[in-house]
Amino acid sequence: MSDPVPFWKRKALAEMTAAEWESLCDGCGRCCLNKLEDEETGAIYHTDVACRLLDDVTCRCRDYADRQRRVDNCDRLTPDNVPRLKWLPKTCGYRLVAEGRDLYWWHPLVSGDPETVHAAGVSVRGRIGLFEDSMGADELEDRIVTWPTRIPPRARHRAG
Repeated sequence: MSDPVPFWKRKALAEMTAAEWESLCDGCGRCCLNKLEDEETGAIYHTDVACRLLDDVTCRCRDYADRQRRVDNCDRLTPDNVPRLKWLPKTCGYRLVAEGRDLYWWHPLVSGDPETVHAAGVSVRGRIGLFEDSMGADELEDRIVTWPTRIPPRARHRAG
């Protein structure tokens, strides 16, 4: 008999199987947007510039298995670093579980549908301004946006 309590409510990140860990990703793509850090204050600024490997329709990596070899600044999430990565979106499944909070209604593990993250307005689908390989690094400051740090109103509560 299986446990009626979902794994993300009863396991710490470090206790999860590889499959459970990977399923915590909601497929929003927000973590694949380029970010800038103010070296003096530590403030993080999000941009609408996506990693060159991000698929702008599925909001998933085009080469997930080999992403770290292909992209120098691709951070691999681990149970140890998730609590320290302040740039992770407030809606991120890894961040929510690390903070002892539940997943949102639109998370594919809750809804059973990978499209609900897009329907709720959480994903980067249709919001990517540029891909990093189509611009110079000095142009990144001109692409700062605030929407990746916000939770869309329709994502907060399940619609009727």
